Amino acid sequence: MNMQAMLMQAQKLQRELQKAKAELAAKEFVIEKGGAVKVTVLGNKSVKSIEIDDNALKEDKEMVQDMIVLAINEAHEQIKTAEEEINLQLTGRKEGIGM
Repeated sequence: MNMQAMLMQAQKLQRELQKAKAELAAKEFVIEKGGAVKVTVLGNKSVKSIEIDDNALKEDKEMVQDMIVLAINEAHEQIKTAEEEINLQLTGRKEGIGM
């Protein structure tokens, strides 16, 4: 493969990774814990919303706080897995190029 073809292939891969990264950033990951907490995190790892059941607020504040933390952490793990799947699909490796 000549240098021109390698460069074109690398540029194509970079465009595909950028497109996949943009799609992932907009994707919503919704995690529910115990029917009391629902957290929505975007693929760029920003928290979009947190919903807490009114009855849960009357119960145990620490439990609700723990459920929120667990839900956010689970969403981040799902995002990491999605990033790895994108990288594996496009590059054949879990570690990405700029992901």
